[in-house]
Amino acid sequence: MRWYTRRRSRTVCLSLVVASLSLHLLLTVLSRSIYQNHCDTPSPRQTHLHTLRALEEGPPMGSGMSKLEALFSHPLYNMPTPPIHEDDWLLKVKPKGKARETSTQMWVSDSDIGDDSAHWNRSSDSHPPWLRFHLGISRWQLYPHLDPNMAPLAQQLSTHRIVSAVQKSGGTQLKLVMSFPNYGQAILKPMKQERDEETNFNLYYFSDFERHNAEIAAFHLDRVLGYRRIPPAVGRLVDVVTEIKDITTDHKLARTFFTSPVNNVCFYGQCSYYCSTEHAVCGRPQNLEASLAMMLPDTSLATRRSWRSPWKRSYSRSKLAVWEKDPDYCDTVKKTPPYNKGTRLVDLIDMTILDFLMGNMDRHHYETFDKFGNNTFLLHLDNGRAFGRHSTDEPSILTPLEQCCRIRRSTLLHLRLLSLPQYRLSDVMRDSLSHDPLFSVAPLLSELHLSALDRRLVTVLQTVSRCQERQRSRHGEGDDDVIYDDVTDYETLVKHVTPAG
Repeated sequence: MRWYTRRRSRTVCLSLVVASLSLHLLLTVLSRSIYQNHCDTPSPRQTHLHTLRALEEGPPMGSGMSKLEALFSHPLYNMPTPPIHEDDWLLKVKPKGKARETSTQMWVSDSDIGDDSAHWNRSSDSHPPWLRFHLGISRWQLYPHLDPNMAPLAQQLSTHRIVSAVQKSGGTQLKLVMSFPNYGQAILKPMKQERDEETNFNLYYFSDFERHNAEIAAFHLDRVLGYRRIPPAVGRLVDVVTEIKDITTDHKLARTFFTSPVNNVCFYGQCSYYCSTEHAVCGRPQNLEASLAMMLPDTSLATRRSWRSPWKRSYSRSKLAVWEKDPDYCDTVKKTPPYNKGTRLVDLIDMTILDFLMGNMDRHHYETFDKFGNNTFLLHLDNGRAFGRHSTDEPSILTPLEQCCRIRRSTLLHLRLLSLPQYRLSDVMRDSLSHDPLFSVAPLLSELHLSALDRRLVTVLQTVSRCQERQRSRHGEGDDDVIYDDVTDYETLVKHVTPAG
């Protein structure tokens, strides 16, 4: 019995020793793991990926918040911006006389349109929406994010009385300059195609129609991408008789009006393409869908410079442009002013991405404001040939990105965000376009066009990924040659979206 008791005690002690050693070993492993997690420095690539995930997650979508509101409340769209200095504004209010600097000022149009001369003081509250828009143009953008002036400006374009309509000179297709009583002016492009109608595949890009809904959708897409480089464009039902024919002083335009066999009022104007009775613009019977885009300040106040795009197409049925034959063409562009320094190259890549998403092959030139020199944004004007086809994509539009492999970090972050389910590009665009007055007639873009936006966004992101892989295969870790880092306050931005603890 005594022998059995000693043996049992020895077994218990041995078990306790084994348990103690096991527990000690487990604690050692855990401590080592925790120590490494807190003390080891992660690689730059790990830090970058973590930052991207944090930025893309953003705050949770609030109750009752629309897709567009959720996107525009995301930290990526509300990054702190440097103060705008006096010389960074395109225009500024100027008093009529030095002795009356504090008194009422008067802005007088060159024409005598309207009922009374307009009197406005230094307070921006007294300025009409179009003037607030002009005074809000800076070196960096046409209008600020969440600009409170957008709503009254859209209302003016869509509802205010039209007092003059004349054909705009230049260009290849019909467009009119519409004037309002408060001296504001807008460019009108009439409806030429039905929403679900695709461009004829047998037409060359330079023979395509200009579409009114393309101008409107381009403005919304440009804003959703965070660019803000397209003037505000709004849809409107225009009375062909009372708002064009009866008030025009353009005799050449007036002579082109006629009544169709089904009693619709039509006109065709004078232009290079599609200005004939066979391609007339007709009301139903008098109401005509059109886009009205806010005009920029007159060139007598703010001159603009037109730049030929390095990736301009040949506009020939048989010839190819240089960039279509030379895969290393961008190496030459990078050495050529103004693309050899500053942000001009990534500005052009931004425009390339916009054009690819909306299928616009007609970007032969772009403009900038002369006052700001080369250190400014590009104006994304004249987008009427976009959104022509939804069933196919045109990869050649993306050639500048494919050849140069250069993109802004902020642009890439916006694109990645718009590829996530909660901020899907098609959903946000659908929501944004639903606020246009013409939405009550029919959606501005068909569902097939909206789906094409998502598909093309994937293509853009895949192109950037290929550029990064190519960079890593040549130079190892890092993507400094691909990413132009314009997000200066990166760490502060992450704090706003990274959960505490």
